Amino acid sequence: MDDHHATVESVFRNESGRIIAGLIRVSHSFDLAEEAMQDAFAAAVVSWRAEGVPANPAAWITATARRKLIDYARREQTRRNKEDQLLYEYALRSIASEEEMSRPFEDDRLRLIFTCCHPAINKEAQIALTLRTLGGLTTPEIARAFLLPESTLAQRLVRAQRKIQQARIPYEVPAPDRLPERLSAVQAVLYLIFNEGYSASSGDNLVRRELCAEAIRLARTLTELTPDNPESMALLALMLLHDSRRDARSSRDGQLVTLEEQDRSLWHLDQIAEGTQLVERALGRRSAGPYQLQAAIAAVHAEARTAAETDWKQIAALYGILNASQGSPIVSLNHAVAIAMSESLERGLALIDSLGSSGELDSYHLYHAARADLLRRMGRYREALESYNHGLALTTNAVELRYLHRRISELDVLAS
Repeated sequence: MDDHHATVESVFRNESGRIIAGLIRVSHSFDLAEEAMQDAFAAAVVSWRAEGVPANPAAWITATARRKLIDYARREQTRRNKEDQLLYEYALRSIASEEEMSRPFEDDRLRLIFTCCHPAINKEAQIALTLRTLGGLTTPEIARAFLLPESTLAQRLVRAQRKIQQARIPYEVPAPDRLPERLSAVQAVLYLIFNEGYSASSGDNLVRRELCAEAIRLARTLTELTPDNPESMALLALMLLHDSRRDARSSRDGQLVTLEEQDRSLWHLDQIAEGTQLVERALGRRSAGPYQLQAAIAAVHAEARTAAETDWKQIAALYGILNASQGSPIVSLNHAVAIAMSESLERGLALIDSLGSSGELDSYHLYHAARADLLRRMGRYREALESYNHGLALTTNAVELRYLHRRISELDVLAS
């Protein structure tokens, strides 16, 4: 890949969500906005190679995409009758006007999320569509986040886009009295965007910081929009607490560093302080929801000055409550690990093996990695090697692959 292609790809990764949200606002069409943006990025590959990369690549893409929208509107005009002329001219001016070009885009992405999360759309499709459109994630990345086949995820995306068009779903943040019906889906969207940034499912980097930053920014906006909602507050806290560890999660040479081994002096104390304060405020509402419980777990980790000081009993208790109220195979896996660390490795491994018997986590690489880690700690090196190799076959992130290879090499020596 040459430098120009790499630049275009970087701009797409970092700015496509912001760009397409603004294009949808002025065009009122997901399809036209996406087509215009794709055409603009294709034009950038040719233009930037010949003329150089502009000072503001995202602004260049936005302006080019808006010109594409005008071209589409002019072509559409040939099929319009005279009665539509005034409406057409107004729409054309709206797309091209300096006022529209200079309008702030801070709320465009939030409008887009709420549009995608309209109750007329299936909940799973709401989340997938927002991740695809606003988060800039590919269909394979989203499929991995959902633990779904790519074909199933692709069908959901098509149906969701068709539903928005057919039902004429408005592009807006709903009125306060209609917020609750869409809030849980919006929160789930933001958390999945953050998770993909925090633990990238593929690529050369463990963390895609632009996605984490975008999710945190949107979570702040959502918290301002719903100041009395403890789950919105806790979601922001959860992101801040996890993101506070970003600089300690990999070494200078690109090696993954586990939580237990991290240099805690690299943690961002300002984010920990803000996140902990938000957790306390959210829990003070006395209606502990899933994000409040997860944020409380993250806060316990953040408060430990060393790995040895981690209050694993409290973490296991919080995971137990979370598992009882909103159980899932992944929550159960985390609960089992907390039991292993707080009570005994044997009991934790028994819980993990019981989870594995259902087959639901067979394709989840962290299930195999967690099982391997417990076996390694117990000195059962050959069994640990087998589980690490299972996880290795399912891992697509380069940093995680290097970590698993390192563990396997260490165990090869111990097991021989």
